[in-house]
Amino acid sequence: MEILDDVIFYHIERAIKSYRQFAQARIKKLGHDITIDQWLLLRVLSDNPDISQKELASSVFKDNASVTRIIDLLVRKKLIIRHNHKLDGRRATLKITEAGQKAISKIGTVVSQNRKLALEGIKQQELDVAKRILRRISNNCSGMT
Repeated sequence: MEILDDVIFYHIERAIKSYRQFAQARIKKLGHDITIDQWLLLRVLSDNPDISQKELASSVFKDNASVTRIIDLLVRKKLIIRHNHKLDGRRATLKITEAGQKAISKIGTVVSQNRKLALEGIKQQELDVAKRILRRISNNCSGMT
């Protein structure tokens, strides 16, 4: 049996979990009432205002049910508004509110700081190699399900 410490996926998962806990704690400490997932969804929606919920889910690596829950929370927090789609009654159109735009900006600053702190001491060349390797792993796994 393999030792977990020898498995690259164990280290990837641990790094992701550590970063998310670190980043979420810093966001909360600075007084922001938003999760990383909520901010990420807002950010993707900001960059792609006409995106479908299915595309949104794919972009943030979540299933449709999770994205629906996040959207519901963002609506309750008045960070987005949900309207019925003009042409397709099964779809909703999402619009970021002014408060949502402010949240994107404020949290974006914290996210940038978090990334900088998390990547401290890592050279750009090392990041480029890591990205290439992770892309290759993703590509190897795509279409195999």
